Amino acid sequence: MKYNEWLNEWLEYYVKPTSKQKTYQRYREIVASHVTEKLGDMELSEITPLILQRFITELSYSGNLKTGEGLAPNSVNLNIAVIQNSLKCAYSIGQISEYTASNIKRPRIKEKQITCFTKAEQKKIEQAILSGKKKKMYGVLICLYTGLRIGELLALEWSDVDLRRELIYVRKTCCDGKDGNGNFTRITCSPKTDSSERCVPVPKQLITVLKVMKKSGIPPYVVSSYSGKPLYVRAYQRSFQLLLKRLNIERKGFHSLRHTFATRALECGMDVKTLSEILGHKSATVTLNKYVHSMQEHKKAMMNKLGKMLF
Repeated sequence: MKYNEWLNEWLEYYVKPTSKQKTYQRYREIVASHVTEKLGDMELSEITPLILQRFITELSYSGNLKTGEGLAPNSVNLNIAVIQNSLKCAYSIGQISEYTASNIKRPRIKEKQITCFTKAEQKKIEQAILSGKKKKMYGVLICLYTGLRIGELLALEWSDVDLRRELIYVRKTCCDGKDGNGNFTRITCSPKTDSSERCVPVPKQLITVLKVMKKSGIPPYVVSSYSGKPLYVRAYQRSFQLLLKRLNIERKGFHSLRHTFATRALECGMDVKTLSEILGHKSATVTLNKYVHSMQEHKKAMMNKLGKMLF
């Protein structure tokens, strides 16, 4: 059996029934964009560790289909995951006599630097949104004061918000993708991990904002278009980038709002375990490792404050 034939079987009968729709869709895209073109015409029995390593190395140097440059390490690792999982499954049901894809050498992943907005930039963003007419941009304020991810924000429905108890229940997330016919669509699924499904306390000031949103919005979504239709992730990201450009603020990704929330929380003295639970991290260690720089700055400020008391 040729590898592309097996990949189609594997996606349809092993990945689709057992994975989130987002994962299935992402795997399909990887297979169509990279794996099938380079390895699809090979017989399963012909695929060797050396062939796989050559393919992965090529992706690292020139795998970006738009620029011709190397794929980001995370993207390369997704390709490796598809190859390894598909071949492991083929081995488990007897399609190949040996599984050797575990010998692939992964690219070194450079830890992304955490970027967040300064207090002055944050204030500028808040004032622009509150004085503006675009109520959908109030979602930015929600992320700044709860740490929600963009997919969690856009999937949020009013049934997930308890204004009386001042709580937000994160029960689902969404992303942009394609349906079975290849049409662009919005995919809603369960949160990123089990720990991502959580209850987030809401500051009283944000409750006031949410009440305004509920009064002027169209159910069921907290953040939606003017007609009440759900928003696409990319479209909302673009709206945010246009806001930054208008305010003359250096371009940062939407995820920087989450980092900003975490940084401000640490600056206010929130303990790591509480912050970890609010962010929906697997453990406090994940939070500690991610925001170690922010914590060091906080400790330094506390020590300086102590120093003033001593001298």
